[in-house]
Amino acid sequence: MKLLEGKNALITGASKGIGKAIALRYAEQGANVAFTYLSSVDSALALEKELASMGIKAKGYKSDASDYDAAQVLVDDVVKEFGNIDIIVNNAGITKDGLLMRMDEAQWDAVLKVNLKSVFNVVKAAVKPLMKQRSGSIINITSVVGISGNAGQSNYSASKAGMIGFTKSIALEIGSRNIRSNAIAPGFIETEMTAQLDEKLTSEWIKGIPLKRIGQGQDIADCAVFLGSDMSAYVTGQVLQVDGGMLT
Repeated sequence: MKLLEGKNALITGASKGIGKAIALRYAEQGANVAFTYLSSVDSALALEKELASMGIKAKGYKSDASDYDAAQVLVDDVVKEFGNIDIIVNNAGITKDGLLMRMDEAQWDAVLKVNLKSVFNVVKAAVKPLMKQRSGSIINITSVVGISGNAGQSNYSASKAGMIGFTKSIALEIGSRNIRSNAIAPGFIETEMTAQLDEKLTSEWIKGIPLKRIGQGQDIADCAVFLGSDMSAYVTGQVLQVDGGMLT
């Protein structure tokens, strides 16, 4: 039997990168997948088609998770279409890097809104149906920089650190209803975003990683399968670092 057979998952920001890798891995493991996207319409339609070809139910929703009301509409629509939600993966995120002296208020607000407020919005919208069914797994995709910090990313680091605090607090609040809340903290992962980095800079990053390689979306997706499945039934309030040992 597949690890996620018959489960319904909602993944935000899944048209590309880590979110897409998780969606595909979930489908491979038998989960039905609802996912969100914003601007990547063609990529979203292609992903929806690819997921459906794997024999599961799949649907993409053009929805902004950072919008409180839109998040409620999204959750209501997914519950209506799929029957319930067993797994929520909060993956939507952006970066607007810059040193603090040059960072403006708009850069700060945008990153906190998309990366952190979206997590509150989606979980807040879903918490009642999750509590009613007395089961569920919430997985928040944070970052190692939410633990260590990173120069030039005070907004991003703050948003990811906030996700960790939220993850742990929610684990305490709703654990008695058999709802688990965990986070995955990726390190240096190969995505469209990291592909734009200077090759020399990338080589320097790899030197500091004990496993001596860049992580792949699949590395994150496999951990998301574990946290979404019954294999992690006694795991909650945890932050799983997937960084090749970069941050020890």
